[in-house]
Amino acid sequence: MARPLDRCVNRLLHLAFLGALAFGLLLASSAVVVSPAHAADAAFTQFIASLWPEAKAAGVSRETFDRETRSLEPDYKLPDLILPGRPKTGAPAQAEFVQVPADYIREASIARLAAEGQRLMQKYRPSLDAIEKRFGVPATVVLAIWGRETDYGRYSLPYDTLRVVATQAYVGRRKDQYRTEFILALKILGEGAVTRKEMRSSWAGATGYTQFLPSEYYKHGVDLDGDGRVDIWHSVPDALASAAQQLVNKGWQPGVRWAYEVQAPANADCTMGVPEVTKPISQWLRAGFVPVRGQKLSAAEQAQSASLLQPEGSYGPAFLTTPNYFVIKEYNFSDLYVLFVGHLADRMTSPQPFATPWSASKQLRSADVEAMQQQLTKIGLYKDKLDGKAGMQTRAALGAYQKQAGLKVDCWPSEAVLRAMNGQR
Repeated sequence: MARPLDRCVNRLLHLAFLGALAFGLLLASSAVVVSPAHAADAAFTQFIASLWPEAKAAGVSRETFDRETRSLEPDYKLPDLILPGRPKTGAPAQAEFVQVPADYIREASIARLAAEGQRLMQKYRPSLDAIEKRFGVPATVVLAIWGRETDYGRYSLPYDTLRVVATQAYVGRRKDQYRTEFILALKILGEGAVTRKEMRSSWAGATGYTQFLPSEYYKHGVDLDGDGRVDIWHSVPDALASAAQQLVNKGWQPGVRWAYEVQAPANADCTMGVPEVTKPISQWLRAGFVPVRGQKLSAAEQAQSASLLQPEGSYGPAFLTTPNYFVIKEYNFSDLYVLFVGHLADRMTSPQPFATPWSASKQLRSADVEAMQQQLTKIGLYKDKLDGKAGMQTRAALGAYQKQAGLKVDCWPSEAVLRAMNGQR
């Protein structure tokens, strides 16, 4: 039988054990509360607060800064972020870079948007006339940009612009760029051009009818309706005029088409389809390139400088692209984007589709195209970005490789070319 002293000692030991257990549970619960996510959010809040001096220097009031950042939280689900402990991710695979032309430039979509564009051309005729007179950009081109970017304003952009640019400034791959975009987004809100609720954007922070980053809003924004503010979210005249101003600021040449569709001769060298190879259109014509549907080009048109574009290599339509083609490409760096916008603009005044149909080509996975680019770089045929996108430079380099390897030269990233490259490694 235990003695009273022993029982007392045992009870004290038991109480001490319970106390230690309770303290351990308290520590465990504290560890749950103070999670890495919360710590990261605290660091995010501190980062945002550190930007106040820059915001103040840009003209943002303390009231605006405090109001808009008070409950601001990062969105770690966005693409193109660099997060500790997670694999590095790039931008999402945009349709412009992973779809074949037939899928991206669908006839049904073009026909629908062209019909709506014709209606809108009448509705906004005075504003569009003013844009053409002031900027030298055709009404059809700015309407086509609006149609491609947000389906003439019908597409609801999914993200809070300020949250996007703040997150990208904090943990994005392009922190310095988005630091500026964040400051300028605050400036836009402080000036009352748009409310925070209505300032929606893409995952990359482009906002408004014609998809401008905040910095582009200040570089190219135009108050065409004369109400004293630039409003690309509600004012169609302002949005379209701003799109025209952006094109002009990037080198738009009045009176010059974006491109001419041509029939390429059988002996055409697809490796010449790069921006660096330019000739007067008259020289392309003498080399056997023929404008489709018997189109006759004036002497002024034939004197224009142009590059060859074969979006599907030797398959599908071919184009002679003018400097204005590359100006539109500055809006969105994709050949398919420019082809969509340019063709949509043409369809608002002509019902005819491309004269040569797109082929039934297949697009390789981005990883396979990037593997091709790596091999082409290794053998000295490619010097551009390793991005998995089959753009002009990649297609031309593939054509050069096909010549060296004795393969059919079509400048298209096919499984056959990939197998040939894999066999030589």
